[in-house]
Amino acid sequence: MVRRIRPGNADADDAQVNDAIERAGQEVFTHEPPKTLKGRINFLVKQLRTTKAVARELGITQRSVERYRTGERKHPPKAIADRIEAAVRTRWQPRVRQRARKKAATSTGITVETRARFGYTAPIGTTDDGRTRRITVHLPPEYARRLFDAQQGIGDQPLNEVIAEGLKESYFQDHGRRATGLDVEFTDIDYIDVSY
Repeated sequence: MVRRIRPGNADADDAQVNDAIERAGQEVFTHEPPKTLKGRINFLVKQLRTTKAVARELGITQRSVERYRTGERKHPPKAIADRIEAAVRTRWQPRVRQRARKKAATSTGITVETRARFGYTAPIGTTDDGRTRRITVHLPPEYARRLFDAQQGIGDQPLNEVIAEGLKESYFQDHGRRATGLDVEFTDIDYIDVSY
C-alpha cells in the first residue's frame, strides 16, 4: 500500500520559491540601489517615465510621488516605504542579474537551502511517511535553467516541482546511485533560500 502525504498549498509554495529566486537575484548586485527616498523615487521615475506611472505602481497618489521626489515629504508610512524599496530592487541592475542567471543556467548551477516537508512514493515495505527536513544541496545548471524558465511561465511545471526533482536527483538519489524508484513530494515549505 502506498500512502501519500497531505499536499501543501502549492500556490504558496511556488510563491516562496519565486521570492527566494528574486532575493538571490538581488544578491548579485555590483552596486547598492539608492538609499535615500528622493533617490529611489527619481530612479523609479526614470524607469517608468512618469510620476503617474510610479504612483500607479506604488498604489499612492501622483501628488505624493511628486512630494517624495522634490523632498517635500521625507518619511512615508512603512508600508509605502517597503513598496518603494521593493519596486527599486526589482528594477535595479537588470543586466547584472541577467548575466548571473545565464551563468547559473549554463555552468555554475544553483544552491538551494530549505526546510520543508518531504514525502515519498516508495515500494511496499518501505516508509513513505512525510517529514520535515532541512536540506542544503547544489543543483546542476539544468535545474537552474528550468527554474528560471518556470519563473517566466515557460513550460507547465510549477517552481516547487522543479526544485523537488532537483532535490530528488541530487540529494535523495545521489545522481542515480541509490533509491532509483523514489518519487519525492516537496510541500509545506517553512523557508527556502536560493543562491547562484
